[in-house]
Amino acid sequence: MSVDPMVYETQFFGFTPQTCMLRVYIAFQDYLFEMMLVVEGVMLKKLDGIPGCKISPSQIRKCTEKFLLFMKEHFDKLFAKMEEVLLQLVLNIPKNVLLPEDRVQEQYPYSKEEFQALQDELQQLQEQCRAEVAVEEALRAELEEQKVVRAELEKILQCFDGLENICREHGAGNFKESFALLTQSSKKLQDVLKDVEEKSKKMKQRDQLM
Repeated sequence: MSVDPMVYETQFFGFTPQTCMLRVYIAFQDYLFEMMLVVEGVMLKKLDGIPGCKISPSQIRKCTEKFLLFMKEHFDKLFAKMEEVLLQLVLNIPKNVLLPEDRVQEQYPYSKEEFQALQDELQQLQEQCRAEVAVEEALRAELEEQKVVRAELEKILQCFDGLENICREHGAGNFKESFALLTQSSKKLQDVLKDVEEKSKKMKQRDQLM
């Protein structure tokens, strides 16, 4: 069998020419074996009908095996020649023939350096694409957070509106002004509380020194 990989032929046919030849060889060989069994069976029937025949079936089998070996040796020689002819003239694509799917390479030839540059550029574009996808996902997550915050703010505004309505019902005036006054009072109260805490600390320190 040929050891040439015949890659271009495999691309065109969809199978390796060597595989095709091997299957043909096996098919011929199986047919040869079957034919010899048929011949042996016919010989046994003919000899069985001859009275006084001293040839036994085992002798016929030995003769059949010898003849089969002789035929196989000659068949292998003939098949080797047939294989060489088929691989060169039938299953071989000439060097000057270009397959249709490879014509684009003839129109746009690239060197190894140019091909590597294209590969590098493709890798950079893929990385940029992944980065843009990550940014898009981050923006979507931020948008979802903004939706949650907006919903909470709307709840707070509704709460303020409800408090303002309650203040109006009880004659407390403008809720915003009342809230501002309450904030100022709270700040003053915090200042007074801070002042009291500082004076208390000073008194404790004085008591410790005495």
